[in-house]
Amino acid sequence: MDGAAVAIRGLRHAFPGPPPVPALDGVELEAARGQFVSLVGPSGCGKSTLLRALAGLLLPDAGEALIEGRSALGRPGLAAYMPQRDLLLPWRRALANATLGATIAGVGRAEARRRALDLFERFGLAGFERSWPSQLSGGMRQRLALLRTFLMPRDVLLLDEPFGALDAITRREMHQWLQEVWRRDARTVLFVTHDVEEALVLSDAVCVLTPRPARVAARLAIDYPRPRAPALVTDPAFVADKARLLAALDQHGARSGDA
Repeated sequence: MDGAAVAIRGLRHAFPGPPPVPALDGVELEAARGQFVSLVGPSGCGKSTLLRALAGLLLPDAGEALIEGRSALGRPGLAAYMPQRDLLLPWRRALANATLGATIAGVGRAEARRRALDLFERFGLAGFERSWPSQLSGGMRQRLALLRTFLMPRDVLLLDEPFGALDAITRREMHQWLQEVWRRDARTVLFVTHDVEEALVLSDAVCVLTPRPARVAARLAIDYPRPRAPALVTDPAFVADKARLLAALDQHGARSGDA
């Protein structure tokens, strides 16, 4: 794909043993600029390893991973990365947590603070700027971690199961909220999830990964009008696509219990 925002080619990695544990097996994946791509597969198949390589935090054994045409291998900071845990610093208030990534990326402290304050209402956090992380609900902590990620001056976002620890009702609310935030920014997103419905609601494309060591077994294009309301999950086309995605997971032995 010419001009892809993310391009992964032949990525291989095994964690040292004994015995060595293969994690990635020649992964091939691309995402166009402004595209929302989800990765689904069983626990432990290598999804997080793949994102860590793209984030420059893990040096794979072979292959390449490009962000906007530049190698991301061993070069942290080319993409904004949100790991599975929110990793909020308990000794920093919400506003200070929100600006941390941007200031590390080179944005001036005053400018990062101004941008964060502009976004607190948009992220559903208005009035909580001076709250400690321990005073925030789980959903608010996730929104704060996402705000911190969105403040990074990067065109590619890597989100590793950002809603995995939330209850079903809060997750549905977060899906609507994330769609609105992403639609305005039009950045490229790679999104790891175990939840097939979540992947279908949010994505332009869904990539199915095999059990460890991971490779891309299938890629399904998703083309529902946006914005996508919660009622979409009952639409016959959505139900058919869910069945198609589950069949792909089953076919490649990649279906997990919560898929």
